[in-house]
Amino acid sequence: MLSLLAFKNTFLLGLILLFSCENPQQDEPIVTGANQAEKYIGLLEGKRVGVVANQTSVLFKSTEQDQYTHLVDSLLEHNIRISKVFAPEHGFRGKADAGEHIVDGVDQKTGLPIISLYGSNKKPSEEQLKDIDVMVFDIQDVGVRFYTYISTMHYIMEACAEQNIPLLVLDRPNPNGYIVDGPILEEEFKSFVGMHPIPVLHGMTIGEYALMINGEKWLKDSVQCNLTVVPCLNYTRNKRYSLPIKPSPNLPNDQAINLYPSLCFFEGTDISVGRGTNKQFQVFGHPSFIGQTYSFTPLPNEGAKDPKHNGKMCYGKDLSQVIKCDKLEIKWLQEAYELSVDKTSFFNSFFVKLAGTEQLREQIENGASEEEIRKTWAGGLSKFKQRRTPYLIYSN
Repeated sequence: MLSLLAFKNTFLLGLILLFSCENPQQDEPIVTGANQAEKYIGLLEGKRVGVVANQTSVLFKSTEQDQYTHLVDSLLEHNIRISKVFAPEHGFRGKADAGEHIVDGVDQKTGLPIISLYGSNKKPSEEQLKDIDVMVFDIQDVGVRFYTYISTMHYIMEACAEQNIPLLVLDRPNPNGYIVDGPILEEEFKSFVGMHPIPVLHGMTIGEYALMINGEKWLKDSVQCNLTVVPCLNYTRNKRYSLPIKPSPNLPNDQAINLYPSLCFFEGTDISVGRGTNKQFQVFGHPSFIGQTYSFTPLPNEGAKDPKHNGKMCYGKDLSQVIKCDKLEIKWLQEAYELSVDKTSFFNSFFVKLAGTEQLREQIENGASEEEIRKTWAGGLSKFKQRRTPYLIYSN
């Protein structure tokens, strides 16, 4: 049956609460960590609890996943004392633009104070944590290095370690969990969109990733967090998982989530990826790509108040129907560069942060083939896969 390690100072991998998920039945539905309340409520009773959450932090009421209760509401129903809620990029309800400054506030439904962890305050302060005995982290990730929820988790872990606050991570499947690919982040290019020496697609759940952060001592001053992970049930790395709730405003569906790792490189260029349309991260284009058969016009919408090339006709490609990617695709980046009229201004300074290396930009500019580019990733990917092995919870 299931084994439980109670909170205590054990830092082999950080404190791990692992309910064994070996040999899951492939025909049984995946059960998220949050949906196993019986396994963690006892750790929260009688404690002052902080919750790191957004719109994806829910407990599903049916296998169809069309009915759900927010984690905060569920904890309150269990008479858990929540001191405050911490919100990542896009805010507690997930409606803010990418990169938009999120202000502190109050949740209208519960009256709980909400502390923003995006903008100038990425790491909870000692003052913000003084009335918290245990922290709960429950956010749906998409398995991509530059998706900032894992950076928020890093800072939560670091703050909890420094203030001796146990952290409970409720695990969720990685919709891109079957892919490990891309260049490894180099130390000099660390930023909030890439904090650790991992590839663009790391193939880990957010719980596994927390274990790796802890075990590799990636937190400041090599501190380690008193960490507990509640794994999913019936999940394997190769089991495809469709997200029932948008993880962020500009990832509206499975296709966008699958294409996001490849198309997000365009955020470091002058190319639009469909922000301001209903096909975000499923198209790419530019006003100068005249002659391409597909066109779109970005206009302000939810999650994109001022999209790139706002109001201008962009010509490019519609990828909304392409077959799901099983690797990081760079062919569209190469194609767009070749179509670009002014190649000297194609890349901006943000590109190297997304890539995690200057090499990819240089390879594109020098006309390297996809095969040549991928060969330069191979050694780093092999070492990463070995490095992450001790932290994996789920089978392939």
